Amino acid sequence: MPRHLKITAILFCIVSAIGLLDATYLTVKHYLGGIPPCTLRGCEVVLTSAYNTIAGIPVALFGVLYYMTILLVSLAYMISKKEMIIRHAAYLTPIGFIASIYFVYLQLFVINAICLYCMASAATSTLLFILGAYVVIAPRKQLTEK
Repeated sequence: MPRHLKITAILFCIVSAIGLLDATYLTVKHYLGGIPPCTLRGCEVVLTSAYNTIAGIPVALFGVLYYMTILLVSLAYMISKKEMIIRHAAYLTPIGFIASIYFVYLQLFVINAICLYCMASAATSTLLFILGAYVVIAPRKQLTEK
C-alpha cells in the first residue's frame, strides 16, 4: 500500500466519521422531533424548513448513507490494500460536494438562515472532495513526472 494512499485513507476515515456523527445526530433529532442546540439563531429555521426533507426523508439521513459509504469503502481499502477501492471512495466524493454546494446555497439565498451543523457537514464533504481529488490526480501527476 503506497504511503500517500494509506494516509489519505486514514484521513478519509476520520473526516467521514466526523460527517457521519454530525449527520446521524441531525437524523436522530429529526425523528425525535427536536431541534439541536445551536449557537446561531438559524438552526431551527433551516432544520424546520421545507428543504429539510425529500419525500418525507430528512436530508441528514442521505448524509448518513453518504458518509457511511465513504467510511466503509475507505476501511475496505485499508483491509484489502487494493488501490481501486480507494479510487471508488474518491469517485463518490463529488456527490457530497455538489449536495453541500446546493444546501449552502439554500441556506444563504433561499432560507436566509445558517445551520451550524449543516455547515459542518459542508466542511466535511468539501474536505472529502479535496482528498478524493488528490487520490485521482496524484497518480497522474506522478506519471507525468517520470
